[in-house]
Amino acid sequence: MYEDFVRERITQLRLKKGVSEYQMSYDLGHSRGYVYNISSGKALPPLKEFFAICDYFEIIPNQFFDVDSQNPELIQKAIDGMNKLDENDLLMLLGFINRLLKK
Repeated sequence: MYEDFVRERITQLRLKKGVSEYQMSYDLGHSRGYVYNISSGKALPPLKEFFAICDYFEIIPNQFFDVDSQNPELIQKAIDGMNKLDENDLLMLLGFINRLLKK
């Protein structure tokens, strides 16, 4: 069950990023069939490689497992930016988010 989820999530994120299995394998520093072997069920990435895959998609591991998040990489970029804001700016941003959610 979890193996299928990992395979499907990698495929979903890869397609969203618009890269082929071959390109992703190459970008991660592996042979051309590396991602194909994961997607087809022949292998699962070891933990170290799982972290590299998360880095590749610019997400953190808990975002990988958050299936309700449609744009985990954008959310992570927003969080990274928010971490650099001071309290007043964060409060202003929170007010804006709440206003958008009311629509």
